[in-house]
Amino acid sequence: MRYYLNPWILAILFLPMALIAQNGKNTASEITASDESFFLTDISYINDAVFMGRRDSIAAPYIFPSIGYFDKSGFFANASLSYLTSSDENRVDLFLISAGFVFEWERWQAGISGTAYFYNEDSYNVRSETVGDLSGFLTYDLKIIDLSLLASTFFNNGSSADIFAGLMLDKAIYSNDNSFVIDPTLTIYAGSQYFYEEYYNTSRLGNRKGQGTGTGTSDPLTPTSVEIKEASKFKVLSIEVGLPMQYQHNHFIFSFTPVLALPQSSATITTEEAVFEEDLESTFYFTAGISYWFNSKKAIN
Repeated sequence: MRYYLNPWILAILFLPMALIAQNGKNTASEITASDESFFLTDISYINDAVFMGRRDSIAAPYIFPSIGYFDKSGFFANASLSYLTSSDENRVDLFLISAGFVFEWERWQAGISGTAYFYNEDSYNVRSETVGDLSGFLTYDLKIIDLSLLASTFFNNGSSADIFAGLMLDKAIYSNDNSFVIDPTLTIYAGSQYFYEEYYNTSRLGNRKGQGTGTGTSDPLTPTSVEIKEASKFKVLSIEVGLPMQYQHNHFIFSFTPVLALPQSSATITTEEAVFEEDLESTFYFTAGISYWFNSKKAIN
C-alpha cells in the first residue's frame, strides 16, 4: 500500500503561503491500492511567502506544522500554523483551518474547500488582510497530461473580495517501484488585486504594521493612503513553473517543491505624493517537508 501526495495536497500542507492558486490543486492525497481513511501530519519550510507572483520586500520564511484528516468518503479537514523565522522577527504569524470534499469518477476529479485565516496583527505577508476563501477545482486526465481548472474567492479585511482563476497542466512521473514521483507543472493564474491594495495600505510605503507612533521625540507616523488602479480588473497575474517531487519510505513522505513565479500585470500605485508603476521581478521559492501518515480507526472494517 502506498500513499502519494499529489500537487493537490501540497496546497493544503502549504496553505499558509500558497493555497489552491499557488501550489496547485486543493484536495486530499492520491491513494493507490487503498480506500481507507487516514491522518496526515507534516512539518515543512518555505523560504518566502509568495502569492500570485507578489511578495513583500522583506523575505517571509516560515516553518509550518500541520495535521489533516482525510476520510475515504472524500471529506478532509486540515489545521496549520506558520512560524515566521526571519532574523528580525520570530513569531506565530498565521493559524488556519480548512475543510472540503473531493470526489472522482472515471478520468475526472473535482473538489471544493473553505479556509479561515487568522494572521498576526503585525504580519507583513502579502496576503495578511485575507480572512477566508472558498476554492474549487476540476481536473481531467488526458492520459499524456492532466488539465485542471481552478477557481477561488478570497475574502479580505476592509475591502471587496477577490476572484481568482487558474489553468494548470501537469504530468506525474513515477519511478519503477513507485516510491518516487516528480510532477512537472505549468500554471497560469488570473484575478483581481484587492488583496494587494490592502497589503499596500498596511505593509508597504510607510504603512508597516506595528510601527506605532515612533520612538523618543519622533513625530507620529502618518499612514500613506494607497490605491491600485487595477485592483478591480481581472488580469493575468502570474505564470508559474513548478517541479513537485516526493519520496516515500514506509509511512514517511519527503517532499520538495521548487517554483519559479513570473508575475504579470504590474500595478499602477497611486499615493498622495505620486503615481508610479511597480517593478515586478521573477521570484524563485521552494518548500521542503516531511510527512507521516497513519490509518484512522474508520479504516478498519
